[in-house]
Amino acid sequence: MIKHIPVLVDAVMNTIGNIKDARVLDATFGAGGYTRRFLESGANVTAFDRDPNVVADADIIKKEFDNKFDFIPKTFSHMADLTEKFDAIVFDLGISSMQIDNPERGFSFRADAPLDMRMSFDGPTVCDMFDKWTIADITKILRDFGDIKPAGAIANAIKQFKPRTTFELKDLIHNPRDIAPVFQALRIAVNDEMGELVRALDAVPNLLQMGGRCICVTFHSVEDRIVKNTFRKWTSIEGDPRILVNTSAPFKLLPAKVPTQKEIQQNPRARSAHMRGVVKSC
Repeated sequence: MIKHIPVLVDAVMNTIGNIKDARVLDATFGAGGYTRRFLESGANVTAFDRDPNVVADADIIKKEFDNKFDFIPKTFSHMADLTEKFDAIVFDLGISSMQIDNPERGFSFRADAPLDMRMSFDGPTVCDMFDKWTIADITKILRDFGDIKPAGAIANAIKQFKPRTTFELKDLIHNPRDIAPVFQALRIAVNDEMGELVRALDAVPNLLQMGGRCICVTFHSVEDRIVKNTFRKWTSIEGDPRILVNTSAPFKLLPAKVPTQKEIQQNPRARSAHMRGVVKSC
C-alpha cells in the first residue's frame, strides 16, 4: 500500500505565506496532511470531508490541537452555509490513496470488489446507477468525465452485461488505456464531484477576507478546466472591453505550480497534479 502523501503541500504553503493565527478552510481533509501542516504553522483550521472513514483521523488531530481545529463531516459544498471569513481556502481534489487502496470501496480495478465508488456511504452505488442510467447517460458520463473515444460501445456493454464487480467492469473494456478513465468517469458521476466543485467555488468569494487566497490542486483535466475557467472569470474585468473604466478585477492570479521530479519520484500519484491559485484583491 502506498502511504498517503499530501501532493504539492510545500508549494501550497509557500503560496499561502504566513498563516500564523490565520483562519484556513481545508475543503478536502482526507488523511489530514494539509490540515496538520496548517495547524503546525499556527493557523486555525476548519475542514470538510464526506468520507466517514476519515473521522478517526480528524478525532486524533482534534485531541492534539483542540479548539484550533473544527471538522465538518459533510461535502465541501456545505461551506456555503458558513458565515465566518477565511484567510485561505484550499482544495486538494480527486481521490486519496487510502480510498484507492481499500478494495472494498470499489474505486480500483486492481482488486475485485463490488462496484461501489461512493466517497461517503450514502446514496446509490455505481452498481445501483447502472440500473437507472440509460445508454445515453453512460455514454455522456464516459465522454465528459473520461474523454473516452469508444464511450458508446462501453456504455452498450455495461447495459447489456450489467457488471456488479470491478473485475466484471474491467473485462468489458477492450483497450487497457481506457480502464482507468472509465473508473474515473463513473466515480465522478456517482459522487457528483464536478457539481460539488462548482457549488463550492461559487461560495469562495463571499468566504474570503480581502487579501485571502484560494488554492486548488487538481489531478485531471475535467476538474482542472473548471478551476481554470472559474479563476479566469474572477480575474477578469466584467463589462464592455471597449469602454474604459477605472476598475479592477476582484481577484488576481497566482503562479501555477506542478510537482518537481523529486516529488513525483517520492509519490508517483503526484505526476498529474496542478496547483492554481488566486488572491482576493478588491
